[in-house]
Amino acid sequence: MSDLDGAPADDGAAGVTDGPNRGDVPRPGELTEAQLEAVLFVAEKPLSRREIAALAGVDRATVDERLGDLEVSLGARGIRLVIAGERVELATAPDAGPLVARFVGAEAVRLSPAALETLAIVAYRQPVTKAAIERIRGVDSDYTVRALLHRRLIAEQGRSEAPGRPILYGTGFEFLERFGLTSLDDLPPLDLDVAARLLDGDAAEALAPSAATAAGQQDPEA
Repeated sequence: MSDLDGAPADDGAAGVTDGPNRGDVPRPGELTEAQLEAVLFVAEKPLSRREIAALAGVDRATVDERLGDLEVSLGARGIRLVIAGERVELATAPDAGPLVARFVGAEAVRLSPAALETLAIVAYRQPVTKAAIERIRGVDSDYTVRALLHRRLIAEQGRSEAPGRPILYGTGFEFLERFGLTSLDDLPPLDLDVAARLLDGDAAEALAPSAATAAGQQDPEA
């Protein structure tokens, strides 16, 4: 019997690796633009920058840099990077919306003037309570707020420190997708007349054209 018989194989010497080619596996502490796009593509929900950083083993600055690169790369394609504060996700480009809607058999959801007004208040004042919405509109807004929540155009964003700890509302990702925005920074500045009507107090002076333009030209039923 040879001395080599029964001896364990030296996988390293033979160049044999366990499983997939190790050269194809991303190294911890690395995040390429392609990897970021792939992760966002398979994610079932928006991901936070912190989640991405932890997953890739990189710092926030690297995540922000790759997000900026990806946003530029997707600019002329059918997919957009949607950013809402800390969270990011991929969405179809606004100009592809009608074709995508026909493919999935969905009709564009139309909003009533009341829903559009409420949505504009939330978009520009967020986070905002239902009481503040009703004070600005001058009417009960319970049904409208619930309808917008159901359509995921707005979302709960915690509770106010005011007595009773009322719920705070802000816009959700569906809002950005619906109106073709990549972030809230894309909201048009408010015309002073519109600001005075939709907002109260110093907020109207601080914002300066129009919420109706941002949300607008969408009509009937909430």
